[in-house]
Amino acid sequence: MGELVLVRHGQANSAAQDEAGYDRLSDLGHQQARWLGDWLRDHDAPFDRVLTGSLRRHRETLAAMGEMGAMPEVDARLNELDYFNLTKAHAARNGTSQHTPENFVHHITDVMQAWQRAEIQGDETYASFEGRVAEMLTLAARPGRRVLCVTSGGVIGMMARHLLDLDIARMSHLLVPIRNCSIHRIMVLPDVQILAGFNATPHLDGPDRIHARTEY
Repeated sequence: MGELVLVRHGQANSAAQDEAGYDRLSDLGHQQARWLGDWLRDHDAPFDRVLTGSLRRHRETLAAMGEMGAMPEVDARLNELDYFNLTKAHAARNGTSQHTPENFVHHITDVMQAWQRAEIQGDETYASFEGRVAEMLTLAARPGRRVLCVTSGGVIGMMARHLLDLDIARMSHLLVPIRNCSIHRIMVLPDVQILAGFNATPHLDGPDRIHARTEY
């Protein structure tokens, strides 16, 4: 049996208004990643293979985590969906303003459904995003090997969609609670892949780390 361990990046610059501004860890994001790395070395590492997306927040997260047992490999197929441009396209098409914390669940569902229907587009089509994530799932999930992937919430949600056969609305809902530096596990058998863990943050369990349990 193998295992694919997915990690969402640490807290990024959540006050940003575009992808370029967002794509760097906050001070807390670096600390979250250091705590995660310590926990993984005590409980999970070393891994047979370590993969990371090419975004700055992915690379900074992995660097702060430290040694995980294999030389990191960068693969852009683990990069996040283009949410900033998708929300702008959605607003332009519908004449609506940007989302607020109060309407975020409804907003992300509307955006993802419109993207799937090809009514809006960012830097890539929905089909392209879905396809590259499926490729990564096939590439990384290997029986008999333990693989670590540092990525983003959208990629994690899309992998869960493939594994659980979720519709786009339910996948969208799944994206909302994914914490920064959370752990997600896929059990890899010769003929099937099974979602075995979702959104775990054991490295943040202590009462002195409650403040570090963030989603954005």
